[in-house]
Amino acid sequence: MTPRAKRSILYWLLMSPLMIAILFPFGVMFVTAFRPREELWVYPPTWSFSEFRWLNFVEMWDKVNFGQALINSLYVSITSTLLALLIGIPAAYALSRFRFKGKGLYRQFLLVTQMMSPIVLVLGLFRLMVYFGLVNSPNSLVFTYAAFNLAFTIWMLQSYFSTIPRELEEAAKIDGASSFISLTKIFLPLAVPAMAVTAIFTFINSWNEFVLALTMLRSQESYTLTVMVFAQVAGRYQVEWHHVMAATLLATVPVAILFSWLQRYMVRGMAIGAVK
Repeated sequence: MTPRAKRSILYWLLMSPLMIAILFPFGVMFVTAFRPREELWVYPPTWSFSEFRWLNFVEMWDKVNFGQALINSLYVSITSTLLALLIGIPAAYALSRFRFKGKGLYRQFLLVTQMMSPIVLVLGLFRLMVYFGLVNSPNSLVFTYAAFNLAFTIWMLQSYFSTIPRELEEAAKIDGASSFISLTKIFLPLAVPAMAVTAIFTFINSWNEFVLALTMLRSQESYTLTVMVFAQVAGRYQVEWHHVMAATLLATVPVAILFSWLQRYMVRGMAIGAVK
């Protein structure tokens, strides 16, 4: 066995406890989601079960209104991500390319806002949404999620934008390109990895957020997935754990698809940022 193979085995052995700790909850979720209801409380607990009960997902979908919650979560996460990018890209470009008074103070302000938890502002945000008539509307989450992710979006993008040489834009302007053409045709295509990484983290933050969603949403028709899953556990005399785990398993699918689709951009963006 070569020294390199020995090192690989050693590294995998060292990482195995961490991998087990990370994968264990997913294993419990998967087994419970497919287990027949009568086998949920067997003792001692086992990883095996008599059959893959796909009917658990069908029953859950109809019983908890999963389809509407999925649509709401997709709408809120995608729209808030696009809104944060739409506002954040020009702001990050200005920070990376222009000099103006108070630039350093503004950068520090962006960093400080990331240290504030949304729960500190939840009462003020709720009163603000009451004033605008957006309580119990997914649009209330779109605006609040975009606002909370905006500082992170600007900070991430401006750091990456600064690594793109100015000479590329200057050469385009010499060739007769306007500032808008230079930005859209030259600059932004080079920044796709950074925008993809930022979009992934913004989408996940919006997808997984719970406190604001629980505060703003009132009716089952407006629930996002996090609130819908919580509603199947909180205040119930009997919890249908096979339905809860089936809903949780399906809720992880969009994030997994997004990671798989944008994986190459994510690796490139994080690697370039690390080198910087």
